[in-house]
Amino acid sequence: MTIGVLAERAGCSVPTVRYYEEVGLLPTADRKPGGHRVYGDDALQRLLFVKRCRDFDFPIDQVRTLAQVMEDSDRSCTEVRDLAASHLANVKAKMAELAALQESLERFVDSCNADCLGGPGPQCAVIEDLTVPRCCA
Repeated sequence: MTIGVLAERAGCSVPTVRYYEEVGLLPTADRKPGGHRVYGDDALQRLLFVKRCRDFDFPIDQVRTLAQVMEDSDRSCTEVRDLAASHLANVKAKMAELAALQESLERFVDSCNADCLGGPGPQCAVIEDLTVPRCCA
């Protein structure tokens, strides 16, 4: 199949396929005499795997590791579990940071709602709060 067909079947773009091939997540495609890439069903399965890993927000290096484990019967699935557990811990940490950010923004908006008189921008409560260094807020 052509790169366009492969991308369509996987639900991604042609540049994405090229990128995954460039960074080694997809094997280098065979080429027709005219230079066009040709992919088989194995490339589609690999692309779907990579895409699913990226849907879970695994970084490229971790996707590469997962793909290597998938292909190497001497490697243990505990490696995958440990990698997924580490990624989960990172996701939880990001969620905590986002929750703190949400609370801060809610305070800004509440402050603005309470103090805003629709006056000039430099007197905006949110702008005043943003000028206070984080350590002192």
